Amino acid sequence: MAFYDITFRDSFGSTVSMSEFRGKVVLIVNTATKCGLAGQFKELEELHQTYKDKGLVVIGFPSDQFKQEPETNETMVKACLINFGVTFLISEKINVNGKDTHPLFVYLKKELPGGILGSNIKWNFTKFLVSKEGVPFKRYSPTTKPVEIEGDIINLLDK
Repeated sequence: MAFYDITFRDSFGSTVSMSEFRGKVVLIVNTATKCGLAGQFKELEELHQTYKDKGLVVIGFPSDQFKQEPETNETMVKACLINFGVTFLISEKINVNGKDTHPLFVYLKKELPGGILGSNIKWNFTKFLVSKEGVPFKRYSPTTKPVEIEGDIINLLDK
């Protein structure tokens, strides 16, 4: 399986193919509106606004596996917009760990394992940066602020 072979459903139930983002840098983040790190939504939106016309795509993948995403698929986008100003793409709720892990996260965890603690997602706001060629570039911890990966985004956009 390759990055561009993977599909997901957005929060409205429409199928989205990663192949739609061929030639773009993609930042994938597992999110949760009630997480203590939810303030990162604002920084993710700033990256989205700053670089979307230069080829960056930011996609949030909400998960309730850490019991911090009470919103439904129907109310999630509204909550993200009202509370954090989010306009970037949000998927339906997915699992990032376990037997029902979404294929995107199966792929990303295989390509960019989490180091000595293993490949599982440890907490919300784990981030994955994927190159214009669909190659997973780097995995970032939940506590890595989006602004801290801006340099990597710029480097990938400029390649």
